[in-house]
Amino acid sequence: MTPTLAGDGVLLRPLRYRDRAAWHTLRHRNQTWLQPWEATSPVPVAPVGFRRYVAESRQLARRGESLTFVIEVDGQIVGQLSVSPIVLGSLRGAVIGYWVSRDVAGRGIAPTAVALAGDYCLTELGLHRLEINIRPENAASLRVVAKLGFREEGLRRRYLHIDGDWRDHRSFALLAEEVPGGLLERLRRTR
Repeated sequence: MTPTLAGDGVLLRPLRYRDRAAWHTLRHRNQTWLQPWEATSPVPVAPVGFRRYVAESRQLARRGESLTFVIEVDGQIVGQLSVSPIVLGSLRGAVIGYWVSRDVAGRGIAPTAVALAGDYCLTELGLHRLEINIRPENAASLRVVAKLGFREEGLRRRYLHIDGDWRDHRSFALLAEEVPGGLLERLRRTR
């Protein structure tokens, strides 16, 4: 199951059915802000309703394959973070993706959310590697990985279908042994 994690004024918790109205309102208000970074499908697919999205997120969490969190500040949903896929076996790694509302961008919420989720993955799940992939034009997300000390590993050409086309991404990673005190502690030291 997806845990609830908190620190430095940020709360990560599982997405719930009752979040529907707040989540849809936030997404609608931020449609233009998020569009350049949003995954799209290269082939037509039927839209997934919110209820099904929550149910599928819960099922993936129970199987240990993925975690979907809402990001809250002061009791309000301000974004979302996913850890997906979670791969065990000889890799023991995961990919983190996130977004925050334009209203709260630049306030340190995204780095704190990534640090909370990253620390959970590295300690509680025992993962060895975390990865974040970012479009080269996404200056805000590039600042997030810089603040947390993720190491750049290279360019992934036409990596994901985003905003209607295949887009290049810069790949960043972090290994458990690179942050013995944890990501949140590392972030606090940089503030």
